[in-house]
Amino acid sequence: MAGPDPGRAGAPRREPANGRAPTPRPRGGRRSPRGGAVGRGVLPGLGAARDVPFGARSRAVNDLGNQFVPFHAHLWDLLHGTSTGDLLVNWNSGFGSPFLADFVTYLTNPFSWLVGLFPRDAVNLPVFLVTLLGIAAGAAATTVLLGRLAPGPPWQRALLGVGYGLCAWVLNDGSPDPMWMWGLVSLPMIGLACDWCLQGRRWVPATLIVALAWAGNFYTAAMATIASCLVLLLRLVLAGGPLRDRLPAVGRAAGMFAVGVLLAAPVMTVSLKASKASQPAPAATYPGAPGLTDYLAQLLPGGRSDHSVPNIFIGMLGLLLVASLPFNRRVRPAERIGWYVLLVLVGASFVWEPTILLWHGLAIPNGSPYRASFVLSGMLVAAAWASLARRPDGRALLGGAGLVALVVLAGHGQSSVRGSTWIEVLAGGALVLGALWALHRWSARPLVRRCAGVLLIAGVFAGAVHTTWAVTRIRDGLPFYVPRTTVSASSLAARDALLKAEDWPASRTDPGPHEFANNDPLLLGGEGGSYYSSYLPAVTARMLQDLGAGWYIQGRHTLTPADPVGRALFGITTYLDGTGTAPGFTVRHAAAAPLVTVHPDTAPDLRSVWSRQESLLGARVYGVPAASWTAGPRPVARAGGWSVPPTRKGGTWTTFSGVCAPGSTVYFYGPWFNGTVMGQGVKYTSWGRQPMTAMPIRELGTVPADGRVTVQLRTTARGVLPQQPVGCLDRAALDSALHTVKGATRVTAGGHTLTAELPPGSTGLALVSVPAADGWTCSVDGRAAAAPRRVLGMIGVPLGAGASRVSCGFAPPGLTAGLAASGTAAAVLLGVAVVTSVRRRSVRRAGEGPVPSV
Repeated sequence: MAGPDPGRAGAPRREPANGRAPTPRPRGGRRSPRGGAVGRGVLPGLGAARDVPFGARSRAVNDLGNQFVPFHAHLWDLLHGTSTGDLLVNWNSGFGSPFLADFVTYLTNPFSWLVGLFPRDAVNLPVFLVTLLGIAAGAAATTVLLGRLAPGPPWQRALLGVGYGLCAWVLNDGSPDPMWMWGLVSLPMIGLACDWCLQGRRWVPATLIVALAWAGNFYTAAMATIASCLVLLLRLVLAGGPLRDRLPAVGRAAGMFAVGVLLAAPVMTVSLKASKASQPAPAATYPGAPGLTDYLAQLLPGGRSDHSVPNIFIGMLGLLLVASLPFNRRVRPAERIGWYVLLVLVGASFVWEPTILLWHGLAIPNGSPYRASFVLSGMLVAAAWASLARRPDGRALLGGAGLVALVVLAGHGQSSVRGSTWIEVLAGGALVLGALWALHRWSARPLVRRCAGVLLIAGVFAGAVHTTWAVTRIRDGLPFYVPRTTVSASSLAARDALLKAEDWPASRTDPGPHEFANNDPLLLGGEGGSYYSSYLPAVTARMLQDLGAGWYIQGRHTLTPADPVGRALFGITTYLDGTGTAPGFTVRHAAAAPLVTVHPDTAPDLRSVWSRQESLLGARVYGVPAASWTAGPRPVARAGGWSVPPTRKGGTWTTFSGVCAPGSTVYFYGPWFNGTVMGQGVKYTSWGRQPMTAMPIRELGTVPADGRVTVQLRTTARGVLPQQPVGCLDRAALDSALHTVKGATRVTAGGHTLTAELPPGSTGLALVSVPAADGWTCSVDGRAAAAPRRVLGMIGVPLGAGASRVSCGFAPPGLTAGLAASGTAAAVLLGVAVVTSVRRRSVRRAGEGPVPSV
């Protein structure tokens, strides 16, 4: 879910082949706050990053700053009661979007709620703290869990917890996505719950832990649940004894998972419905498994591969101990074999497509197909503890060192094995090996034991700092991301400007095409059309693209309209214009239609983007010239448009000509055209690529006195244009249409409701400038509510013989079913707790001794 970083709509930028558009450089202002290490130094090295978390040019910066900081800013607004919407509807983005699925996916990590304790202007810091606290909590929970797997010194368990908290998945995959960091905590938490099932105690708290894991982030919780079940099965196999003695633990665990997951059912049911209604993601295919030596090289700390691989290293201490396990004679052979079989099977499941689908909810993720690799890191840590808890002797340590040497030889030459890796393996490995050997050899001498312990602690923490620094430095050198300061003086000034002009719901304010982040409306306020979300409704994406707005990522990131008619249709009276060359923005005002307008109940004209806009406006405002080819490579007419051939080097550009009314404004619309566009004194580059990137309507200039309009096109590959790519806007006609449009006399909005008072006796169709996403129902004059009609994606409400009031409300699909399932699970949980409490009291009164707790 970590998202791309699109460029500005007003100044289209090239989108690389991977579908990510480059990020504009920061426009100045304050730097984002930095977070330090927290939790007993569990987070060493993170402070080594420069301007912001994990490095100035890292993926973490761009994804945190451009997607998740705005979501957390919106959470701040919800917590402080300053948002126009609520948990069900986000009025800020996409001209009104369902929000509950986004909330449960991006914001239910319990640490995210700390954002409310900080000033909104410093929202970057608590978002960074979500990652830091996730690392600390994951390391702490792992320390506790290891003690349940086998007894041993807490400080040694804590060192392995550090390896898990700063594993390769955290540094490379998890840290850019704050919600995923709850998965780092969920894995050891669910492991503890499984341990209670194994011991036949605390069933109710264990069930609540499962529910908390799934509610915090169901995506990573599902991965953690699968992994915990596998470890539980291994422990049951190793426990030995009659099968009938082990079956109760299986039953307790099955009940725990069933009831725990059902307690969090609304999270899944709402997200599933929203996912089905969302704009489809770009198709993802599995490119195939990495080579065995490449995979083995990922066990070595200090590096980062230049291609997608499972990121699994846990530091030299963990690696050396895992390697020593087969040689540790103090560990039962069955346990040694069992852990290695489990590690191999899970490792293989990460690179086999059917099991990749199983780990990731039956879909190949966009981006890395190895998002579940943190669970293998957790299992590696558990296997390492299986050896360390039994105090490996010199033979085991030397055998482990030899096995590590074989891994180094096998991985030598892979892109992830760098100079920093050799430092970790040679210097760090020698230090850790020496300290472990000293602990074994002179365990009876307190002074030597303490010194060896200090060296071991120093080696682990030095390795963690160095590895974090090295991975950050490697990532900072990648060309795909450019630093951007999300919370800056410029973005704060933009927010102030929008707040001063706020007039919702009488009209909308919009951050406009100027982008500080992927979700400007959430960060800055207003009610714009831009939105980036995995759950962005398909009806929203298609509506905006049909009306001439741009999009990225195949419509999963919409852009707000950048033309006068598009803005007017959605009631935008104030917007920020950042299309100039100077840093900053300009506040602009324009006339617009009311949010609810009344029109004859007729079918819209779908022939072109110009006619679609006019149908929703209810007036003719464009002159659409009959474009004819006049020079250059001859375009070929095709169904619905033109195919423009490539331009030869030094050759004449393909030229279209037409006639428009003098003084009107020329606009060009070529959503999928990739090349250079020149006309009416304006020249720009269009980066359209169907279906990934759609370019918006673009202003070219003013029609001269002779009325002749010329557009020249140059492309290196065959380009695609709509049949009517040019429209000439009569601004006087637009002003007249907006002055005479029949609309609501008063509009009121709640968190997820919208009510419009209409002129008495209004007939025809009430058009609400809100996408008609699934879940909306509308009523006329208080009559029964029904699903609205979709009119080019907008909410359309038939008024019948005459009406004076239209009311619409939103209920997330799937919420009722989820609440019913959750209520049933809560009743079961409460019943078990009550029955057990009564039974415990009865036993105590009878003097029969205590009963196991649940």
